[in-house]
Amino acid sequence: MDDTLNSLGLKGAPEDTRVVVAMSGGVDSSVAAALLKEQGYDVVGITLQLYDHGVAVQKKGSCCAGQDIHDARRVAESLGIPHYVLDYESRFKEQVMEDFADSYIRGETPIPCVRCNQTVKFTDLLATARDLGAACMATGHYVQRVLGDDGKAHLKRGADNGKDQSYFLFASTQEQIDFLRFPLGHMDKAETRKHAERFGLEIADKPDSQDICFVPEGGYVSVIERLRPGAMDPGDIVDLDGTVLGQHGGIVKYTIGQRRGIGIGGTQEPLYVVKLDPRNKRVIVGPKAALETCEIGVKELSWIGEDVPDEGLPVIAKIRSTRPGVPATLYREAEGLARIVLHDHEAGVSPGQAAVFYDGDRLLGGGWIKSTVSVDPRLHV
Repeated sequence: MDDTLNSLGLKGAPEDTRVVVAMSGGVDSSVAAALLKEQGYDVVGITLQLYDHGVAVQKKGSCCAGQDIHDARRVAESLGIPHYVLDYESRFKEQVMEDFADSYIRGETPIPCVRCNQTVKFTDLLATARDLGAACMATGHYVQRVLGDDGKAHLKRGADNGKDQSYFLFASTQEQIDFLRFPLGHMDKAETRKHAERFGLEIADKPDSQDICFVPEGGYVSVIERLRPGAMDPGDIVDLDGTVLGQHGGIVKYTIGQRRGIGIGGTQEPLYVVKLDPRNKRVIVGPKAALETCEIGVKELSWIGEDVPDEGLPVIAKIRSTRPGVPATLYREAEGLARIVLHDHEAGVSPGQAAVFYDGDRLLGGGWIKSTVSVDPRLHV
């Protein structure tokens, strides 16, 4: 019996190895499918219909729009691979869109793309891939999957720091990582586009997605109003001492760190949104210094690293996808909870965002920010 592993680290010849590729209609997943087909694998493309795209149907750069489903189908035809469109609309609405709206109502700033990976894509779609007899599932994410010294598959940052998407995959379980493959993890975007041109793909010059797929043009407030009528309860805008400075038309319209559009004028120094108080329907504003955070509480911790010692674990904590990681110490608490002490203050940390932890380039896990400790004692209430 031949135990030689193929390029995906699996036993068997490529032509005997079925790979399901999650195809969004964009350049990255299309090239991932093309590369695997070129290597001789039995490739099956799947695109998810996630919501009633309505006004976004003609909008390019939105991963779930009707145009993107059409693009994925055309790419599959050009590659000569089977392609299926699966209706996951009800699951997506329940697991991603509803959570998105409720998170804003709780005064948080959610990241629905992580929830989508955590639920619909890496749970439901992965199960479908297994049902189709796939040996693994591939995506166009810029993240590297490597075998560690312990023999387990680890995730590492993508080779292109500007495109690295490991932050959005922090909730991946070991079982999922074992089944997933990322053909683009060692590339940069320029190389991916060159492959797209080499394969003659019509979408080679298609722009990257910028918006949340179900929130075209960034109009998230209207999405929340549609999902949660009555969520725009008015309330007070107050300073750090509780003095009422004005009124607002719903806390969902505000985010931590916001400066423009607060609606308060005539102050000597710029005011920022420093805290949202949904229970009392208050937007709390203050100086920029009040945005500085020294400690973070995390819930729903997903962990694929080694055990965390009682004295804490030094990590690099990435608090937002667009900012570099910062040194911190992680302390595990009750089941699913953790506390992160930042070695240097970080500004504008918002509940609902993700805190993702690394050892060098290796992804250790992450969780959802549930609380922050400001350097300003007036916010410790």
